[in-house]
Amino acid sequence: MAEWAPKRFWKETAVAAEGAGFTVHLDDRPLRTPAKAALILPTPALAEAVAAEWQAQEGKIDPGTMPLTRTANSAIDKLSHQQEEVAEVLAAYGATDLLCYRAERPLALAARQAGVWNPLLAWAEAEFGAALNVTAGVVPVEQPAESLARLRAGVAALDAFRLAAFHDLVAISGSLVLAFALVRGRIGPDEAWEASRIDESWQNEQWGIDEDAALAESLKRRAFSDAWRFFMLCG
Repeated sequence: MAEWAPKRFWKETAVAAEGAGFTVHLDDRPLRTPAKAALILPTPALAEAVAAEWQAQEGKIDPGTMPLTRTANSAIDKLSHQQEEVAEVLAAYGATDLLCYRAERPLALAARQAGVWNPLLAWAEAEFGAALNVTAGVVPVEQPAESLARLRAGVAALDAFRLAAFHDLVAISGSLVLAFALVRGRIGPDEAWEASRIDESWQNEQWGIDEDAALAESLKRRAFSDAWRFFMLCG
């Protein structure tokens, strides 16, 4: 595929209106997805950000430095054809949401979880009418069917582009509630990330930071930030 050739072949990038959306041109060639679909983006802001990723390429093209392009490709080539199935997968996180599973010991960790997570669960109840049950340990707790249905409706309301980014926010954090709190403005990205990593932060405080684990954590955080940025650029 020409757009993913190993070396840069264009001089300039530009954004152009295309129907009801916006596309990116490499010189006079409009971008296409790996599946050869037209890369039509929902907002000029997202198109400009994708164009900036391509303009920043020097010499050999590195897809790893283009997370917005990658998510846009996924939205068009995959999510647009599997939107209902992906929404169901994400909605299922509500049944085992990270925020509902608490430590029994040590008490200081349990208190830290409660202090951060309880307000978010209270927000979800107020925002969606979705009260969720909390348990200690790893024994599964059953969640109210009505609450899960309301959270599912919130996921189903997302379009393919937002759903692609939302997928990463949920999968990386392990929490449907946390992802909703972020994209609906209840908390910011840094606060959301810290809320999702309470257990890991506690372990680091007790035992120190492992270099390999720290690298993996850094990559996850970057992916989380990229997903949030993509979602916000969708308007």
